[in-house]
Amino acid sequence: MYKLIAIDMDGTLLNDHHEVPNDVKETLTEAKRLGVKIVLCSGRPIGGMKKYIEELNLNEAGDYAIAYNGAFVQATDTNEVVSELSLTHDDLVNLYTVSKELDTPMHFFDAKGLYTPNADISDYTVLESFLNKIPLHYRQVDEVDATTSFPKVMYIDHPEQLTKTIQSLPKELYDQYTIVQSSPYFLEFVHPQANKGNAVKQLAETLGIKQEEVMCIGDNGNDLPMIQYAGCGVAMGNAIPKVKDIADFTTKSNNESGVAHAINTLVLEPLKVNQQ
Repeated sequence: MYKLIAIDMDGTLLNDHHEVPNDVKETLTEAKRLGVKIVLCSGRPIGGMKKYIEELNLNEAGDYAIAYNGAFVQATDTNEVVSELSLTHDDLVNLYTVSKELDTPMHFFDAKGLYTPNADISDYTVLESFLNKIPLHYRQVDEVDATTSFPKVMYIDHPEQLTKTIQSLPKELYDQYTIVQSSPYFLEFVHPQANKGNAVKQLAETLGIKQEEVMCIGDNGNDLPMIQYAGCGVAMGNAIPKVKDIADFTTKSNNESGVAHAINTLVLEPLKVNQQ
């Protein structure tokens, strides 16, 4: 039996209208009622997950959420931080220098908000602020307190331009950071040990849950580590080819309630059979 299901949000849990379909809600409620731990696992900041955590009643005792692509794990009932892996001010300066060299806009997060050093603020930075309901500030890197830590830095640009940026990234950055493309217009930099797979693994071990008892569901590049770690990795129907290639099961798309289909097929229906 699967005891923990980690679920990506954008492109997975949420449809293209950024909503949780009713049948997905019902399926998650039933799985939780049967003792399965449901953990939202997103590249978003925790504030950008809060609405959905509350909507799905995933803020009760024993509930957890994973944010910033694994850099932040929190108990959602008490807001206790279980683990945190952050970047330093030196990392911010380093990534900003590269972004200028590659002529690519960037933004970054601290515990309070979203910041951009670009006076011509990217539409994708505005979108990030809107989706996550997080304050957006214009802030030059040299104006940032040197003691501040940062859970995530992002390069953002039109897909064709971001592809060129990725191809031009200095190779040493891959040794310094975990780098994932979470959408065609978002490239994310987090602590080198931070990824969704490590975060799910750490949480499962803390809870005494075996690897084979873990299911992970996702659609994009930042979901690859947790799909690889899971006892059962599930790719959405709309997932990128790399995710589908390593998944154990491919479900329907996010607009077809693929999360509900996967959990009903792989978790709830087998449980009903065993109970008969």
